[in-house]
Amino acid sequence: MGSLSEEQTAKVIALAMDLARAGQAEELGEFVDRGLPIDVPDGEGNTLLMLAAYHGHARTVAALIERGADVNLRNARDQSPIAGALFKGEDEVVAMLRAAGADLDAGSPSARQTADLFGRAHLLE
Repeated sequence: MGSLSEEQTAKVIALAMDLARAGQAEELGEFVDRGLPIDVPDGEGNTLLMLAAYHGHARTVAALIERGADVNLRNARDQSPIAGALFKGEDEVVAMLRAAGADLDAGSPSARQTADLFGRAHLLE
């Protein structure tokens, strides 16, 4: 994001994170299409995909995966997007992340551990 100041860059990233949380797939796609790095983290290491997955926005998750988002990037607490989706009971998002190659053993707790803990192991079979 070459010509932006550090402060402007931080504002763009914060806005993009809000769009991911809210499931605004089209608007978020425009940010990425115009040069926002797909896997840019927030201050806690959350990516756009992590926030969209955690909040259950399947369309936004699909749009980010289509644009090359890394489905295995973990946040600063070592949580993966698929574990977050399992924790929240977002079955459709879990299926999308699995199809995109999410690592079920990465992170702490891993997706497998999270699924067992919350009675959702059937989603990983």
